[in-house]
Amino acid sequence: MSTKSKRFLYKTCTILAVMGLSVLTGCQSQIGGQTLPSPHYLTDDVQYFAPTGEMKLQRQAAVMQEYQAQREAASN
Repeated sequence: MSTKSKRFLYKTCTILAVMGLSVLTGCQSQIGGQTLPSPHYLTDDVQYFAPTGEMKLQRQAAVMQEYQAQREAASN
């Protein structure tokens, strides 16, 4: 075997080994400049949900109510 073909074979084996390990371990991959998640993320259990209030915009609603109360007080 020539040196050039040995180098090509070494590079090819390295690339295949890295691809094989990433498939088996389920790590992130980069394809076309995008970082893609593991294919196993769909089967992952979500173990924690952060507690939230009933209304997502609670602070904005409080500011709007305070503004409305100030307007009513100023008009009286």
